[in-house]
Amino acid sequence: MTGIFLALAVPAGIYLLDLSLQGPESYAQVVGYFDKLAFRVASIFLVWVLAHHLLAGIRHLLSDLDIGSRLPVARRSAWIVNLGGVAVALLAAGALL
Repeated sequence: MTGIFLALAVPAGIYLLDLSLQGPESYAQVVGYFDKLAFRVASIFLVWVLAHHLLAGIRHLLSDLDIGSRLPVARRSAWIVNLGGVAVALLAAGALL
């Protein structure tokens, strides 16, 4: 699911980047979007999605190398991925809210 959300966010990110590079007024418009609560919440959600996707990818790469493949270690690493993603999202929330 995180990959799907990331893929759906790419066009919006490209649009916002393009808009911000068009000039000072457009840049101010993009910065103004962060004044809206819905935009900040969506940004925090995307930070969580990216963090979770990255951490889960690292976990799977280690699993391919047969590191952490046993059930107790695999369960622990799954919890680390889930809590790590939430921790990064909370840091982003602290910066954005």
